[in-house]
Amino acid sequence: MHSLTHLLQRFDPGDPQASEQLLALVYEELRKLAASKLSHEKPGQTLQATALVHEAWLRLTGSAEQESVWKSRRHFFGAAAEAIRRILVENARRKNRLKHGGEYQRQELNELELAAPEPREDLVALDEALGRLAATDRAAAELVQLRYFAGMTLPDAAELLEISPRSADRLWAYARAWLHQELQSE
Repeated sequence: MHSLTHLLQRFDPGDPQASEQLLALVYEELRKLAASKLSHEKPGQTLQATALVHEAWLRLTGSAEQESVWKSRRHFFGAAAEAIRRILVENARRKNRLKHGGEYQRQELNELELAAPEPREDLVALDEALGRLAATDRAAAELVQLRYFAGMTLPDAAELLEISPRSADRLWAYARAWLHQELQSE
């Protein structure tokens, strides 16, 4: 059994030593995933990878309703991907509020001269579409979360989901097409 899986199974949120050991094992990987995800965010993002990891860690280990034991590495990183997704969506919603200048769009002077605009991700719309996908195909939604929000490669996500790389490839193609159609219709 992988040492991380063993530690996850005996993790006790009330034990600071177990929490420190777990954080030491997963911190770098979580930080890389957060940095990867933030690199795809639109310019002007104020959230840093370290802050994203710390907030996700607090949600994973500091919540009263948090499960005391993660069943596996897959379960833990699935929960981490979900926490990262929620933080990013909450941040996007907060920035879209009128109170925070949601009616204004920031424009840099040097970007006004661009001939073709960069694609813009709407995290709130993506979150809503991902929720609808989860209602029809939970595995596809979980794969999207691991790929998009946790930044995992397709083979890594397939391993965590315990499916073959070929099945993951088909599921990924389906999920992307489904989400593309949903987001285009909005």
